[in-house]
Amino acid sequence: MKLNDIRDNAGARKGRMRVGRGIGSGKGKTAGRGQKGAKARSGVSVNGFEGGQMPLHMRIPKRGFSNKAFAKDYAEVNLGLVQKVIDAGKLDANAVIDHAALKAAGLARGGKDGVRLLAKGDFTAKVKFFVAGVSAGARAAVEKAGGSVELPEVQPSEHEKKTARREVNKAASKTAK
Repeated sequence: MKLNDIRDNAGARKGRMRVGRGIGSGKGKTAGRGQKGAKARSGVSVNGFEGGQMPLHMRIPKRGFSNKAFAKDYAEVNLGLVQKVIDAGKLDANAVIDHAALKAAGLARGGKDGVRLLAKGDFTAKVKFFVAGVSAGARAAVEKAGGSVELPEVQPSEHEKKTARREVNKAASKTAK
């Protein structure tokens, strides 16, 4: 066998349909586009366009609020999995376990806002965690095993800082009068 003898199995690759190539092809003349209209022409057919009439998604009233843009994105890690990884020797129980350590062990995927510990599974290792969030059950389980959980200091948002400054200034102006 030579390199030039290598071929795909028969039928493994299907050729693309060549439209507009005569009546015998089955896709000649209008090339499967029907007759006339915007969708028959070249160019884009706008999804949701209703011929200039106000489209349905704009006619219907909007209700509610979505917090999706402001929601925190945590990588959720169960204590049972952490215990398995510690037992397997992939995670050092004597060191502080943080987002980077959990990511290196393959437990934390994603989580641009950090890691949140959850209490599912048995946990017996005496470990110090430094994570962004922890459930009450997970904190209790870690402390029962003799470990500790530390959370980062929460920084106030710009809005909270401005509100606090405004209150201080308002109080100062009242005392000056």
